[in-house]
Amino acid sequence: MVDLSTTYMGMHLKHPIIASASPLSEQPGNIKRMEDAGASAVVMFSLFEEQIKQEAAALEHFMSVGTESYAEALSYFPSSEEFHAGPDRYLEILYQASQSVDIPIIASLNGITNEGWIEYAKKMEEAGAKGIELNIYYIPGDLNVSGREVEQRYLDITRAVKASVSIPVALKLSAYFSSLGSMAKQFDDAGADGLVLFNRFYQPDFDIETMEVEPSLNLSSRNQIRIRLLWIALLHGRIKASIAASTGVHTHMEVIKYLMAGADAVMTTSALLRNGIGYLTTLFDGLHGWLQERGYESVGQMKGSMSQKNVADPTAFERANYIKILERYKTPYTT
Repeated sequence: MVDLSTTYMGMHLKHPIIASASPLSEQPGNIKRMEDAGASAVVMFSLFEEQIKQEAAALEHFMSVGTESYAEALSYFPSSEEFHAGPDRYLEILYQASQSVDIPIIASLNGITNEGWIEYAKKMEEAGAKGIELNIYYIPGDLNVSGREVEQRYLDITRAVKASVSIPVALKLSAYFSSLGSMAKQFDDAGADGLVLFNRFYQPDFDIETMEVEPSLNLSSRNQIRIRLLWIALLHGRIKASIAASTGVHTHMEVIKYLMAGADAVMTTSALLRNGIGYLTTLFDGLHGWLQERGYESVGQMKGSMSQKNVADPTAFERANYIKILERYKTPYTT
């Protein structure tokens, strides 16, 4: 019998496959279906900082007599209709889900400042969350903001939320830090219990007929695992925090590759949006069957086997591999 269990942020999971944040978790019944289909844990859809600020602005209006600032304040936020659930509804869904399933529910906070996060991190813990994932979705468009200021913003938020709750906190990282390994170590030192590699920044498209910027969301593809494989393999065994892989998981083969790189957990969303919640069973069965056929006794036996720390040629992850790839490539016009 293959032991598929793993430990993520101190939580014992029956296997590494986690349903990551998506609209599917907006219904408590769907979270129960994910458990029944085999998810070892579920990351809930995100509560956005803008929602918290919008609610605070509305509250301030009703507590202030004669102020004219309310409409102006709300104009800075997306309309309430653009959010599927407000802060109170979010906590209600979290509570209902935590009462109906046995697997860990991880809450998700999405924003770029400390405002409101501390209070809601505490409320999420009280509502039954077993962990919190911080999704700091920040694109520094201000040309006067330095790289160090961006890094410090991430670190400050991590420390503030960690200090406010007793449950584990994971940070969903950007792949665009200039020295990602150093930042991973700083987050580790700041107390992050887990690092999720990586956040996908959704780029807009242009409608050249209407001259408008269009929001565009494309589900992930399998080839997007490569930068994640690289950094998971480089970080495995070098930091205390758990490592979760995110993006590009469409078959059990991506799960296996991520685990071999050194991931403690593997998260998937796009595959469930394409194939339905029941596809979790397919991923689990594929992982279990592959390990069993090859005589593995546990996930732990395989985890990190292809990390830089363990491969026969560690330079394969560094510049030597870059040179080999370019030297071996032959164009269609080569004679």
